[in-house]
Amino acid sequence: MVFYRLKDLIKAIRACKTHADERAVIQKESAFIRTSFKEENTELRHSNISKLLYIHMLGYPAHFGQIECLKLAASPLFSDKRLGYLGTMLLLDENQEVLTLLTNSLKNDLNHANMYIVGLALCTMGNIASAEMSRDLCSEVEKLLGSSNMYIRKKAALCAIRIIRKVPDLQENFIQRSSSLLNDRNHGVLLSGITLITEMCLSSHETLLHFRKAVPVLVRHLKNLVSAGFSAEHDVTGVTDPFLQIKILRLLRILGKDDVESSEAMNDILAQVATNTESSKNVGNSILYETVLTIMETPSDNALRVLAINILGKFLSNRDNNIRYVALTTLNKSISLDVNAVQRHRNIILDCLRDADISIRRRALELSFSLINESNVRVLTRELLAFLEIADNEFKPSMTTKICLAAERFAPNKRWHIDTVLRVLKLAGNYVREEMLAAFIRLVTQTSELQGYTVQKLYSALKEDISQESLTLAGVWVIGEYGDILVQGGSYEEEELAKEVSESDVIELLESILAGPFANQILREYIITALMKLTSRFSSASSSEKVKQMLAGFSTSIEVEIQQRAVEYTNLFLYDDIRPAVLERMPVMQIKETVVAGERLNSAASGNTSSQSAAPAGPSDQDLLLDLMGIGTSGGTTNAQISTGTPTISGSGPTNNVDLLADLFGGSNISSPPAASKPSAAVVSDLFSGLGSTGAASPPSSGASNNILDLLGGSMAATATSPTPTPPAVRAASANSNGSAGSQNSGHKTYPVYSKNGFSIVFTPQRDSGNPNVVNILATFHNNQNVSGGVISGIQFHAAVTKTQQLQMRPASANEIAGGVNATQLLKIANPQKTPVRLRLKVVYTTANHGAVDELSEFAGFPEGAY
Repeated sequence: MVFYRLKDLIKAIRACKTHADERAVIQKESAFIRTSFKEENTELRHSNISKLLYIHMLGYPAHFGQIECLKLAASPLFSDKRLGYLGTMLLLDENQEVLTLLTNSLKNDLNHANMYIVGLALCTMGNIASAEMSRDLCSEVEKLLGSSNMYIRKKAALCAIRIIRKVPDLQENFIQRSSSLLNDRNHGVLLSGITLITEMCLSSHETLLHFRKAVPVLVRHLKNLVSAGFSAEHDVTGVTDPFLQIKILRLLRILGKDDVESSEAMNDILAQVATNTESSKNVGNSILYETVLTIMETPSDNALRVLAINILGKFLSNRDNNIRYVALTTLNKSISLDVNAVQRHRNIILDCLRDADISIRRRALELSFSLINESNVRVLTRELLAFLEIADNEFKPSMTTKICLAAERFAPNKRWHIDTVLRVLKLAGNYVREEMLAAFIRLVTQTSELQGYTVQKLYSALKEDISQESLTLAGVWVIGEYGDILVQGGSYEEEELAKEVSESDVIELLESILAGPFANQILREYIITALMKLTSRFSSASSSEKVKQMLAGFSTSIEVEIQQRAVEYTNLFLYDDIRPAVLERMPVMQIKETVVAGERLNSAASGNTSSQSAAPAGPSDQDLLLDLMGIGTSGGTTNAQISTGTPTISGSGPTNNVDLLADLFGGSNISSPPAASKPSAAVVSDLFSGLGSTGAASPPSSGASNNILDLLGGSMAATATSPTPTPPAVRAASANSNGSAGSQNSGHKTYPVYSKNGFSIVFTPQRDSGNPNVVNILATFHNNQNVSGGVISGIQFHAAVTKTQQLQMRPASANEIAGGVNATQLLKIANPQKTPVRLRLKVVYTTANHGAVDELSEFAGFPEGAY
């Protein structure tokens, strides 16, 4: 059935009971319309296009009607033009080639005597004009901006916005005309003119400077709107033309930014708008919100900024969630301007933490942390801890980190700092990041006068709850280090912590944690080490025997790390003369500001006190490399070992204290042993000599790298006091540094790693003769260009290995090589677990032909199990 009217087609489609019926009706009608187009039936063209547009609105194909829409637009009848331009805007866009056929029709209609036809052409152009069409018709639109008809001026200004967005270079053609629009008395023309000027000011700084002289005109218009009486034509719930007021305020905000003179010219009217606008309706609130933004983003008077912040404070009491949300968001941005004014609204901000809307709770939480300073840290932290107890789980990771950072930065004393972190561990220990746990351990080791207090508090907490992982880890670590202080007891001011704790009570607590449902592998590793440390802290033989029995049970564990620790610690009982030195207390860790990626307190909060240290330096090149290659953890500790050519194994800096904790209790990274335990390093090497050490151990050197290699195999430490023998690959390279690669003369297999831009890198691996767990890799850098090809300079070679391996890099023989010349660099990889060697590499160099090159690559070409 064919429908000749749009109304009949709509009825038929609505009468369909299934989608299949609807598709059948539309397919038949589309076929009829397509046939009618082919027959060029002009009588039905208007009706067919209207039906086709309805079909298009339902989501069905209608592209075959594009040409017919252009034909209707070229018709002399207004009804046909209106439908034709409507179809063109719906079925075409600026990327359609068909659009070029429309340019001539638009040009003719822009010069038409009928203002409504001109309006149709301007409307169409303002919606779908391409860059080419904008250039072709720019002069017509510019001329229409000066038309005597306000209807045409209004639409021409809106069309000019489209032209400027498509071709920014054309905006200078509209500056003169748009300036005259500011003097128009018609609100519609003024609204569109201000919109056009705003667009030009945002896209060009020169244009912005030009229109700053129009600030008095805008102020006058705004004053007239605020003081005008009732006007039925423009009144919206008692406010005169709020749309125009908001547009003027936005343009004033742009023009007054970073300009004192313009800001002074608008201060009075901003104060008048802020005080006289009714806030009981949303219309008034929208104007007040724009006024606040204008005040905050221009160099306004302090009194005006206080007024703006007070308006935001009133918004927080509004029942509308949207208004409260924008108030919290704006306050968070404004806190750096006047933190004291925001502090006055602290109570109502804290009330928002218990709002039913999760978005408001999130914004209130961010703002609460920004308000923390030395004077209110106790009050705000107490409120935040109360909220942490009932907060959604998605808030807890961020909250725990920020509370700990705030306590670290603004704590009035160390005891309050410890109590605060303990409270966080009790409430949300499963959501505390590793950096915060490491910072707490550093604090405990540094605060010797509160170690007894802390260990008793942690012991009491673990007696009550072992479900919070970070609390349990911290408690086990501290009990293992200071178990003797716990047994001695003692009272601390008004705290009731003087209960007698026996050695058996401590061991039973650790045993119960092991037997509990929350004992994962990491926690078992912590407890095993803590138990072993307690054997040197406790005096009774029964305690040592109990620990021996518990360790024996883990000697057959299916988890390799736990089994290895249990066996090693059991063997350590055979050396009672050196066991106390091996298990001696950790040295005092350095106190420094904790840096957590993505979690920082607001800079305004740090600016409230002058006693805080400067912000830590940015990430090192090693951290950046790890971040680029995606092998670092989000918290800042490193699961992969990286070296950049310095003769050390693990990097120093912000992660060292974290590594100390990880080293003691199951971390795979091996950090530098503390200075206090150096005398026992040789004994440990001798004790574990069955793991690959050859010969008697000699006293270790002071270098951290030697101590780490000592743990991996005694042979490296055994020669620490004598000159290190040069590996054969290095000797070959040294003897041949002016020509061919040393790896070719050494007789070992070579592996190409990198070759680009005339620069190549080749690896020559060789197992270390003194330690089978270490492989020496000679990296040979070769300038493949001829002698006249230029020098390759600024050579930097960075490498990273997986967390089961350790990497040491010697300095390169040269960082600049001429054409045909080689340079070498030695890499030493400790791989005790015999996992496949996989390296991620960063190569930086500069050539005359290719400039600076900075590339990342990956190498895993060694045969599996060979090294």
